[in-house]
This record gives sequence, structure tokens and C-alpha cells, in this order.
Amino acid sequence: MIEKIPPLGEFGHVADDGVVPFAVAGLDIRGRAVQIGPALDAILARHDYPEPVARLLGEAAVLTVLLGTSLKFEGKLIIQTQTDGPVSLLVADFTTPDRLRAYARFDAARLAEAEKIGAEAPELLLGKGVLGLTIDQGEFSSRYQGIVPLDATPLDEAARTYFRQSEQIPTDVRLAVAQLVEPGPNGLRRSWRAGGVLAQFLPESPERMRHVDLPGGDGWEHDSGEDDAWTEVRALMATIGPDELIDPQVGAERLLFRLFHEHGVRVYEGVTIRDACSCSREKLGEILGGFTAEEISGSLEGGKIKVKCEFCSAAYEFEPAELSASWPAA
Repeated sequence: MIEKIPPLGEFGHVADDGVVPFAVAGLDIRGRAVQIGPALDAILARHDYPEPVARLLGEAAVLTVLLGTSLKFEGKLIIQTQTDGPVSLLVADFTTPDRLRAYARFDAARLAEAEKIGAEAPELLLGKGVLGLTIDQGEFSSRYQGIVPLDATPLDEAARTYFRQSEQIPTDVRLAVAQLVEPGPNGLRRSWRAGGVLAQFLPESPERMRHVDLPGGDGWEHDSGEDDAWTEVRALMATIGPDELIDPQVGAERLLFRLFHEHGVRVYEGVTIRDACSCSREKLGEILGGFTAEEISGSLEGGKIKVKCEFCSAAYEFEPAELSASWPAA
């Protein structure tokens, strides 16, 4: 069989819910680009979030995917915000190699008031608090957690701050979330899409690995300012429009080509992600088995323990007798 080679300048692309790792050797950067369609739409539709909440959770999900798909080991990356705004909690986690889940908590009355006065920008809905980034490598390893303060701070800016302060890696991030309206067999169909690009400056030469915008460290100083290559990368990233990040006709590879073709961008095998929760009856049973008989008795509803997963909305019921084996003998 003769392999069909596409004409010069034409290429296939990773479909929706696919992450594309890339590198631009001429600019000393590596990164990932993603467009999320059906997986994000399923997560958001499951909870029927108001549009401003859905947008915020979509941003958190994209950021989590961009960071989580960089893990080189079996584990989980979790992004969580805890703030005093109308949207008080966002949680998104990515479990290697491909599972994404997310949920949000919000105050409906405060959200309605914010919309009424026009204070519905994502950063205003979050308010003040913290963003935590946790890497969990399993029960036999310690968790790593980094914290970034939020003060009406967009999530992409919080990510830049995290990498600058905690990892000392110059990083730029672009995120976009939108609800598309398309004709369907039963009228107009609405669906959520999101996209993002993350680029990191990772030069191999030691004299280019430290920059004046990085705080702390060993006191090394450099009077020449920001590296020219990184300046160009930031300028190119700033040209990305939100529509390019989510447009299925553009795709991650085509967007990367638009940005970096003059410097020889190279893409690698993509990673497909999926909407998948890690909850199970067995796991919940183990957790409930650690409760005392008194605690179980105080939690009964109609003679049963009822648990609902906040991520996937799956409902579980347990009979007290199922849990009694772990209780101490009378």
C-alpha cells in the first residue's frame, strides 16, 4: 500500500478533546495547545450551570488539561480556587493519562446581583482568595502543592504568576471559552467549547535560564532585560484571538502554524482526553466504612445512606448493614 502524503502546507490535525504538544527550537520554547468540545460540553451540561459559572469552570478545565497532560508519571493534577466571590469554588482535576472532571459551587443570589450590576467578568465573580495547584503521585508519595493569591485575578494570569514564582519558568497562557449556537435536527443546538495554549521558555544555555522578572533565587542579576526570544514569544501569544482558540476549523495545529511557522514549530503525537469521573461505589464504601455507627445513624435518609458525587452527579445508596463490618464489636 502506498501511503498518501498530503501536499506541502496541508496537514491533518488532532480532533476535539485532543492536546497537541509542540516545540519551537528557534525560540527555545515548548508547550501544549488544546481544543475541548464534547468532553467540556458534557461536564457543563450535566450540572446546567449559569453561563458565567460555566465559562469560569471551562477556563479552569482547560488550564488543568494543559498542565496535567505534561505529567510524566501516573498521578493527578488538581486546580482549585477558594474565594469570597459569588463563585466560591472551582475544582478541576486531570488523572493520567486522559481523564478530566470538574465542578463549581456558587451563590445564585449573589451571582444574579453581580449580573444585574454588570460585575460578571470572570475575575470579579471569583473575588479574593487563593488558587491551589496540587500534584498527587499516589498514596506512596507526598503531595506537592503551590498556592497563588487571587484578588480579582484572571485564571490565566494566576497561572503565569504560579510558574514565575514557584517554578521560575517564564510561562505564557491563553484561554478561551464560548458557547456555540448551531442548527440541529430539532432547532438550534447550544454546545460549549474551549481552547488554550501554554508556552514555556526553556533555554538550554545556562546564561539564558534566569531573567530579571523572576523573584528571589541566588541574587544573580542581569541588566540586559528580558531575553529577545521570550519577548517575541509573548508578542506572538498576545496576537491570539479567543475565536482562534475555540474555532474547530482552525484546530490546534493550524493555530500553532500561524503563530510560529517562521521559526519552525514542531508538533508531537497528540493526547486525547475524556470526560470521566473516578468515583465508584467501592471507593465510597471504603470511606463510609471509616465512619462510626453513630455517625452513620445520624446521616440516614429513609433508612439508607445516600451519596451524590459532586463531579458527575452519580447517586449511590448504602444500607447500614453494608458498612457495619468495619465497626468495632460492642
